[in-house]
Amino acid sequence: MSEYLLLVAASICFVGSHFLMSHPWRADMVRRFGANGFLGIYSLVSFATFGWMLLEFGRAPKGDALWPASDAVWVVASVLTLVAAVLFSGSFIRNPSLPGVPDAMAGQAPFGVFKATRHPMMWGFALWGVAHILVAPRIDNFIFVGSLVFLALVGAKAQEIKKRKLMGAQWDGWLRRTQFAVHPVALLQVGIGPWIAGIILWAAATWAHPYWNVAGAGLFRWFSF
Repeated sequence: MSEYLLLVAASICFVGSHFLMSHPWRADMVRRFGANGFLGIYSLVSFATFGWMLLEFGRAPKGDALWPASDAVWVVASVLTLVAAVLFSGSFIRNPSLPGVPDAMAGQAPFGVFKATRHPMMWGFALWGVAHILVAPRIDNFIFVGSLVFLALVGAKAQEIKKRKLMGAQWDGWLRRTQFAVHPVALLQVGIGPWIAGIILWAAATWAHPYWNVAGAGLFRWFSF
């Protein structure tokens, strides 16, 4: 396992810096550097630590898979990434969790992808990560992608705690009207827009896999267009 230590260290730095700057250090950093300065430092640290993660992921040995990636596994992974693309695509519209969006947006009725989950962007990242672990169940992938899944879901819960302290009853109302985990049936009620955008994003991403030296994914694993 020693050959993965640098990847583990980089992953801890990336995830840890996100949590520290988003929560216990945020208020003090904003006071010291201002809102724009904080965002600049946050972005710089995030890009630097993620770049280190990518570097160490590329260097880490590609060991044996822990289970075979059968066609059935690829089908499950393809469905998960499609749902992830739909959630991610719809998450930019009036999302009360995003920076700069008025807090009053939490008083709205759930709409679009927020009918399925109040954290569509985070679940988009998480489902994408789970799908990639399923088809490439190697130790390096568990560390790299697993860190992103952990950051997305635990970060979403930490964000809820922070928002609740800042917004009180208004955020409590949003929590009561929405759900944390993705509701499969509600995915059918998110509207045509997120599905169209998600399918386009999913098709483009799976089509581009060979250009990243990765086997074809999605429909392109079985069909040529």
